[in-house]
Amino acid sequence: MARHSKWHNIKHRKMAEDARKGKIFTKHAKLIAIAARGGADPGSNPLLYAAVEIARAENVPNDNIERAIKKGSGEDKNAAVYEEITYDGFAPGGVALLIQTITDNKNRALGNIRVIMNKKGGRLAEAGAVSWMFKKVGQIFLALDEQQQKRLEDLVLEIIDLGALDVEADGEILKVTTSPEDYGKIRNELIKKGLIIDSSLLTYEATNKVALPENDPRREALEILLEALESDDDVSEVFTNLAA
Repeated sequence: MARHSKWHNIKHRKMAEDARKGKIFTKHAKLIAIAARGGADPGSNPLLYAAVEIARAENVPNDNIERAIKKGSGEDKNAAVYEEITYDGFAPGGVALLIQTITDNKNRALGNIRVIMNKKGGRLAEAGAVSWMFKKVGQIFLALDEQQQKRLEDLVLEIIDLGALDVEADGEILKVTTSPEDYGKIRNELIKKGLIIDSSLLTYEATNKVALPENDPRREALEILLEALESDDDVSEVFTNLAA
């Protein structure tokens, strides 16, 4: 019985991880398709170049990337047309939500989000109601070896000289924050320096944060709401201003 339980749990975790990867791959394919409207050549389309680089950093297969470019550039005549739409909202405890969608049907996306918010204790807000509380940034996480850790101070100064907005060290990981415009350039320069990128992404950081105690039941309600939103196929990411 224990053996059955063990393998059931492993299978469940693998299914959850596969689903997570599938959603990540789908998200990047949609972003690449959107960027490819400006041209199928990453060399002459900076937005596409950045979208492809970010996808590769998330281990999106090349076949997926190529198909997405064909869909966005018009080579695939039957491809859906995607657009990015961001919705503002509030969760239990007054936590601000920035709900990012990539959809080929904005009416469906909005309808599904409205239903989820109503059922799980959240509420949609007018456009701009919470977006001012967030700023878009690039984040690059570097895995440092022993030698790099020993020269950490010099390394931080070198990265700041590249134009990074901030650099934070946490053990073997170095978090580099950039402007969205400099994200691709700085990422490439870090690779040229021989630094190992653990992960990287364009994201939103909250500038006005809300604190909730660990034992506050509204925290659990927030987690339930976030899980429901993130499980929707049209939702690509949900950002909050909850303080860590």
